[in-house]
Amino acid sequence: MSPPGLAPPAGATAMPVGLFVATARLAIERAIGPVWVAGEVSGFLRAASGHCYFTLKDAQAQVRCVLWRQKAQLLDLRIADGMAVEVRATPTIYEARGDFQLNVDTVRLAGQGALYEKFARLKAKLEAAGWFASERKRPLPAYPRAVGLVTSPQGAALHDMLTTFARRWPALRVVVYPTPVQGDAAPARIVEAIRVANERAEVDVLIVGRGGGSIEDLWAFNDEAVARAVFDSGLPVVSAIGHETDFTICDFVADVRAPTPTGAAALVAPDGEAIGRHVGILAGRLARAGRHAMALRAQRLDLAARGLVHPRARLDAQRDRLGGLVVRLAAGARRAHEGAAVATGALAARLARELGRPLPQAQRLALAADGYRRAGRARHDVAAARLATLAQSLAHLNPSAVLDRGYAIVTAAGGRIVHDAATLGHGDEVTLTLARGDADATVDRVRPETSIDGNSRGRTPVDR
Repeated sequence: MSPPGLAPPAGATAMPVGLFVATARLAIERAIGPVWVAGEVSGFLRAASGHCYFTLKDAQAQVRCVLWRQKAQLLDLRIADGMAVEVRATPTIYEARGDFQLNVDTVRLAGQGALYEKFARLKAKLEAAGWFASERKRPLPAYPRAVGLVTSPQGAALHDMLTTFARRWPALRVVVYPTPVQGDAAPARIVEAIRVANERAEVDVLIVGRGGGSIEDLWAFNDEAVARAVFDSGLPVVSAIGHETDFTICDFVADVRAPTPTGAAALVAPDGEAIGRHVGILAGRLARAGRHAMALRAQRLDLAARGLVHPRARLDAQRDRLGGLVVRLAAGARRAHEGAAVATGALAARLARELGRPLPQAQRLALAADGYRRAGRARHDVAAARLATLAQSLAHLNPSAVLDRGYAIVTAAGGRIVHDAATLGHGDEVTLTLARGDADATVDRVRPETSIDGNSRGRTPVDR
């Protein structure tokens, strides 16, 4: 006999378990739908298929959860036991075992919901204002003289960046603008550090950064005042906050976002080893180009040296060539004249034969030829007579002709020609140049201004 109240109604059919569980599943999914549930992760397991299974619990209850592989691949959070999380899930029943569970769509750290909403609102506001526009982003200097670090002096990020600078570019000067990077007072201090760096203008680029942490730890860099300080900075700003998966408002406003502080240092500092290798390559290319250029110039110099001729030799060669050309020109003209004469005679004879009688112009041609010959002879005779006259005149002016007539040239000491007897004195030695040979003499007596016929012209002889 069934207990009171549990007896089935008369004529009722018992519901199969499968149908009952399926009905319960549909009722739960429709009644509750997707919901955010907070709790602590326990028993986390990632299966070989990629599906994730864990239990979400608190002090009062627990519920089994499943995160399918497709959703797990999109999750940027690494889930671990003991982690306080919030999951967005749909409550359901796993019909094969009749277990109540949550089908999880996404997971976030507990308490981050409000912060994410605040982050999303500020991001949308600043993006609409154009603070994230790529057009306003400035390039980083290729070879900065100094770099400024807006970070905590006690953080590991500072050590990582200094180590990277020392390894890549030891000559780079680093200026640290110390500031807290988390807590309520951090935003104002970060803003002040950026302002001081711009006022001093002692660096070429700023790195604003810190190590990784939770969203609460990084929240100072989601402050609108910090974003405005980065936006208004006259110096290029590199944002290096947290890990590669962490994003802040400062990352979007900065000119460049680096995945980590170490990555920011690598972006800012030139790679000394790579530059050294490149300089070595360029030096090798320059040396090869120099050797090649020197070889080409040496070849050109050798060719020029071979073609270099002494001016006298060049003139002699040109004189010889000119003489040869004159001879060839005269011979060519003579041959041309003779050939033309022969051709003319042959043509004249042929023409005379063909016409059978002398041409009317033959007499005129003969007269013209005769006149040409007479004129040539006359010009030759005139030129010969003129040449003879000039030769005779030149002979009269020849000093040797005068000496042949019995005169002599008297030269005193030092080769001075004596024109006036008054310039001589008794005992002076003179040289007499004759037509053939010369003789030395001594002056015994001087008679100034004596004419050629021996008559004195009014001056008495003088013995000196």
